[in-house]
Amino acid sequence: MVDRPHILGLILAGGLGRRMGGVDKPLLRLGGRTLLDRVVERLGRQCGAGLALSANGDPARFAGFPGSVLPDTVPGQLGPLAGLLAGLEHAAAHHPGVTHVLSVPGDAPFLPGDLAARLGSALEGSPIALAASGGREHYTVALWPVGLRGDLRRSLVERDERRVGAFIARHGATVVEWLVERVDPFLNVNTPEDLAAAAELDLKPRPVGRASGLPLKA
Repeated sequence: MVDRPHILGLILAGGLGRRMGGVDKPLLRLGGRTLLDRVVERLGRQCGAGLALSANGDPARFAGFPGSVLPDTVPGQLGPLAGLLAGLEHAAAHHPGVTHVLSVPGDAPFLPGDLAARLGSALEGSPIALAASGGREHYTVALWPVGLRGDLRRSLVERDERRVGAFIARHGATVVEWLVERVDPFLNVNTPEDLAAAAELDLKPRPVGRASGLPLKA
């Protein structure tokens, strides 16, 4: 089991946002607030070591973010795994008490309030705990041990492995399922239509499901 004081939250905001016209999706507004503000509010209270933001480019556009803004530590815009690597290496260097990093995308405004607790409780026999909903696994919503950073760097630099799912499958993960009722708690805002649909959703708390306990192995 991993508890709150030993978790650093990592918000992945390095996507290019092509389907939204190339904008920074976390800075889009929903109900008068940015998507990033909503993610910070929901994730921050669950991570005792605070938050970090994975984002390349000028960090000034995220002024006011309550944590470090981390550029990729490997060149080439290699995707979410590069952002995760930056977060794991930052945790190891600057948060000696942190054992795990909880990653989430920066465009998921309805994250569940029990995300860290349920993923942290599910770590038995597998190094990674992975969120799922509606029968779909969410590879960027997961709890990762800081100790994986060395193999992750080798995956990116030496093996040129950029697929999050392949990296997870090679190490094994426990999948934790959340119920989907009126809203998927892991809904991503990828298109203008998604943003419009999100604006209509009821933001009342939603019941959650049980951990599936399903191992995901290579």
